[in-house]
Amino acid sequence: MFSLVRKSFDMSEERPSGLSATPASGAANDGRTPSRAKIGLALGSGAARGWAHIGVLRELADHGIFPDVIAGTSIGAVVGGCYAAGKLDQIEAFARSLTKRRVFALMDLSFSGMSLISGERLKTALEQEVKGLQIEDLPIPFAAVATEVGTGHEIWLQRGALDLAIRASYALPGIFEPVRVGDRYLFDGALVNPVPVTVCRALGADYVIGINMAADMMYRSKVVPDQAASAGTSAGVRPFASRLGSALENGLLPRYFERSVGGAPNVATAMVDAFNIVQDRILRSRLAGDPPDAIVNTRGNDIGMFDFHRADEAIAMGRDAAKRALPTIFAHIPVAAASG
Repeated sequence: MFSLVRKSFDMSEERPSGLSATPASGAANDGRTPSRAKIGLALGSGAARGWAHIGVLRELADHGIFPDVIAGTSIGAVVGGCYAAGKLDQIEAFARSLTKRRVFALMDLSFSGMSLISGERLKTALEQEVKGLQIEDLPIPFAAVATEVGTGHEIWLQRGALDLAIRASYALPGIFEPVRVGDRYLFDGALVNPVPVTVCRALGADYVIGINMAADMMYRSKVVPDQAASAGTSAGVRPFASRLGSALENGLLPRYFERSVGGAPNVATAMVDAFNIVQDRILRSRLAGDPPDAIVNTRGNDIGMFDFHRADEAIAMGRDAAKRALPTIFAHIPVAAASG
């Protein structure tokens, strides 16, 4: 059982250097009345499907709904952090520019023994947009959710380097290397708070809109059978060494993210599926215990966990989901609060 200790108000001696979890002092008004009810957006985890957050944010803005505080977990921290920094256009352009080959090129193999992917290339790509930005200086209060390795503590990152907080929030265990912050190692916040409604409330939100990428599926990597490569093997599974060697030779992501022809899981898919089963159970529990005032549920279970090159589809999916949720949103959030 995970220990869900929220380090948000009293970090004392356990506070990591460079990042902290002190609640933000207030929301940016962006020219809107500061005394009106505050809206919080809780952007959930979801890997490649998380590009749908961009579409949701665009659709909400088209209807006069602008957040005063934002909390994000995993891919939700990526999009939410960029939005809070005024970089939504840039992250959308980056997402739409991705091809399958470029995604593979960003997934550099790790030889540290801590993960399959080192994340250095993704780090470089992220730093191009948000390097040097401090969370406490963002125009909209923001927090990224991460999990402390070893203790399972839920960590709310609200001060310090934005890029470091985002990387810690999306560091999927076993896939990406955990991120060291002070004397702690942190990884994906989806293990403790997949849709961080509670964080938005702690930041002062009066009304919280949750954006849930896991409404209709548990994520798993796409199945792309390689019939030619599997020929000559009794079970239709390519040996790991052969797959790894081929990947290194071609500069592509190893095929250990794909299931075998017969559907049997390999090490990576079994690990990811186990993670998603845990995340699904935690998500159900957290939303039942502290439901948002309104929720946006996406539908698009054909977008796989690593299909980051399908941003156009995911963003459109997000817009559609937001449109479906608008009646519920306006039923629970006063129009005056939404329009400012």
